[in-house]
Amino acid sequence: MKEPISNRPDFFDGASESSNLLWKYVQSLNPDTIAQLSQPSSSAAQVMERNLKGILGGLPGDRFDVSVTTNRDTLGQLLASAMMSGYFLRNAEQRMALEQSLQLTGHSEES
Repeated sequence: MKEPISNRPDFFDGASESSNLLWKYVQSLNPDTIAQLSQPSSSAAQVMERNLKGILGGLPGDRFDVSVTTNRDTLGQLLASAMMSGYFLRNAEQRMALEQSLQLTGHSEES
């Protein structure tokens, strides 16, 4: 008989979900919030696209017929790398927006 397939990613194995506050927080978010957080800004998407083209090789598609062959594990690593880059860029964008907001608030209070 086949083993049931778990929907939990491997990185949760060996870690107690009850002690992972971030995971609990993500589970508590409503689907609209998750959808909003999942959409990259256009600038973050451009940076991620340039990064992936750099990794895969950026030959122009209009002049070359490019195909990439890989295995499942390597593709998974590439996807994980792209996701981490996206999270990093989103965090950097939020920090930049917060710093700009604080600078604007500081300037308006000085006036």
